[in-house]
Amino acid sequence: MRTRLRAATALLVGAVLAVLLAAPAQADAYRYWSFWFKDDKGAWAYATQGPATAKPSDGDVEGFRFAVSEDSADAAKPREDADFAAICADTEPKDGHKRVALVIDFGTAKDAPSGETPPEPRTACAQIAADGTSADALAAVAKPLRYDSNALLCAISGYPKSGCGDQVSGSDSGSSTGSDSGSDSGSSDSTKAPAASGNGGDGGPSVGLLAGVAAVLLLGVAAIWQARRRRG
Repeated sequence: MRTRLRAATALLVGAVLAVLLAAPAQADAYRYWSFWFKDDKGAWAYATQGPATAKPSDGDVEGFRFAVSEDSADAAKPREDADFAAICADTEPKDGHKRVALVIDFGTAKDAPSGETPPEPRTACAQIAADGTSADALAAVAKPLRYDSNALLCAISGYPKSGCGDQVSGSDSGSSTGSDSGSDSGSSDSTKAPAASGNGGDGGPSVGLLAGVAAVLLLGVAAIWQARRRRG
């Protein structure tokens, strides 16, 4: 009987572990500036490279959006749909230079760090050298910029005042994933926050799931023990 009890208990524990391993993970979210450009159809597309390496052409439209997102598929797009003609209507062409239309969306109050109010979205026409990058265009119209030690874009026009790619928990508080130091050098290689990972911030199942599994385990063991008493 003891052998059967041990075998049944082991089987139940194995089933519990299988449930835990199969539990879906919740991706962490981060508060950061994402980088976009308008494609040939005039739709916003997530940039595949950072502003420091991207080299827009004369007439391009690029955007930056501050929001809480899990990854590129979840990232919020700039809300302004103005085209190049509208943004750069008052900027005349200049030899040896190019014009880049920029949309800067500071996001909503919901996505803002605690104690901060996002400025209104705005557009600007940057006129930069013909070989200039998207970072150069941003620096020309939206200083002060702030980057962290890993060249992550942290702030545009001084917003937000602190933090950089902060992880956001369920209580809307997170820990910074980068330092607050930086400059206006436009040296960012990417605006992307760290890759989403794990579940609940520590990669493990939720407390509710663990409690439920524990209850099932206890009930199962109790049922086996009771059956043993009746047969004994």
